[in-house]
Amino acid sequence: MLILLPPSEGKTAPRRGSPLDLATLTFPALTGAREKVIDALENLCSGDQARAIRTLGLGKTQSAEIARNLDLREAPTARADRIYTGVLYDALEFATLSASAKRRATSWVLIASSVFGFLRPSDRIPAYRLSGDVPLPGIGTVSTYWNAQLDDAAAEALGSGVALDLRSSTYASFWRPSRELSNRVVSVRVLHEHQGARKVVSHFNKATKGRLVRQLLTEGSAVGSVRALREQLGDLGWEVEDGPKPGVLDVVVDEL
Repeated sequence: MLILLPPSEGKTAPRRGSPLDLATLTFPALTGAREKVIDALENLCSGDQARAIRTLGLGKTQSAEIARNLDLREAPTARADRIYTGVLYDALEFATLSASAKRRATSWVLIASSVFGFLRPSDRIPAYRLSGDVPLPGIGTVSTYWNAQLDDAAAEALGSGVALDLRSSTYASFWRPSRELSNRVVSVRVLHEHQGARKVVSHFNKATKGRLVRQLLTEGSAVGSVRALREQLGDLGWEVEDGPKPGVLDVVVDEL
């Protein structure tokens, strides 16, 4: 069982903790690729500040993010599930999961990261600012760079199981399943039903996905097929239907 999550733009910077040690992160084969991203990000942020702010898509009051990116190797680290914040992670509430649910999260959840590729919730990282659609000097657009790096890590994490892919479109492009694996990977579209009409939601889509993951980690079990996953979601009380194309499930909610 694999649950793929996006990162969050917002991150909580730890006040204390050991510095980054790339060798301790999951998928050590990605160490070289991670080094290249950090080097490229430092190159960008150590140059023209106005250019760095524009490239990173920062506002005028966010210049401190430049200094944060320059300090990635020395800054305090914490578990990734404490670094990432935002709507999805607030709804998931990693910190309040039971011990058994946290163990499932450690083995089931994979987080896409613009700096680190793929992470487990227990991997210790610093806070950073880098979106997946940013072009970095020397390596190009982050999403395109990682798309060439993550096949082996994804295959290792997936194993013989099934993946629930809850990444947003930018981070879905970091890794796309091959034809051989595609029948074991399913994404979710959240629809809000109100007075008989349905529409795709955006902001509240993240909260729904966070609650869904929390329930799977708390009450679910590992499954080996998309069909079994759909049945499990139904058993857990979710209204699930076939989506607009193969590999997509619609989750219909009447409350946001």
